[in-house]
Amino acid sequence: MRGDTFRRVLVAVPLAILAVALVAAGGWVLAAGLAVVGVICLHEFYELVETRRPVKVAGFLSMIAIVLAAELGGVSAVLFCGWATLPLVFVLTVSRPRVDDSSDSIFATAFGVWWIAIALGLALLLREMPHGAGVLLIALIATFASDIGSYFGGRSLGTRPLAPRISPRKTVEGLLSGIAASIVVAALSTLYAGWLGFGEAVLIGITVSLLAPCGDLFESLLKRDAGAKDTANTLGPHGGLLDRLDGVLFSVVGVYWVWTLLS
Repeated sequence: MRGDTFRRVLVAVPLAILAVALVAAGGWVLAAGLAVVGVICLHEFYELVETRRPVKVAGFLSMIAIVLAAELGGVSAVLFCGWATLPLVFVLTVSRPRVDDSSDSIFATAFGVWWIAIALGLALLLREMPHGAGVLLIALIATFASDIGSYFGGRSLGTRPLAPRISPRKTVEGLLSGIAASIVVAALSTLYAGWLGFGEAVLIGITVSLLAPCGDLFESLLKRDAGAKDTANTLGPHGGLLDRLDGVLFSVVGVYWVWTLLS
């Protein structure tokens, strides 16, 4: 357990530093970083569903377009680019020599874009809102706290399986530990974020605590369906980048809408 924990830290710390640096920079620096992260995650997903013959170039173009739309436009531009994925995928799919199983190709390609690209586009939009940098960092830290709390809570206290058909190693105790960790971390952020009310912080923490585990289980189900332990080996023994960001792709969307309502 100690060796595994040490390896997790070796992977997590550089990623955390990079995330803080990108969020702090904002603007085109963050947009470029998210575009790179998005393309890597999307590539990992397409490798996972390779048998469904995704139209990768369409997905990558849509990913970049959505990030550009977030930086240059707004949520309507992001949603429009998300919709425009469909005609683009259709045209490129029927241009292939083989058109059998085209439905699978279209579904797999567009699904990856809607799951990954739109979440990253909304993260960029959240960064540009009033106090958006702070809120985005709180969302990321609370999500990572949820992951860490679930890991250690499940290891030390876990006895009752949470979703054995999806992820046999996850436990109810781990889930509750992760929920507590994310809410506490979000609440503690008010100690240095004077612009954030305690109730607002707790609401962000609750949002993260509910959505981050859903994102984790969501990806676990996809991997189980594909017969894979990890989406890729981008991060060596800790799997792919998508494995590390599955909770973020759910939680950041929820926090975006919560902060939109509160602003």
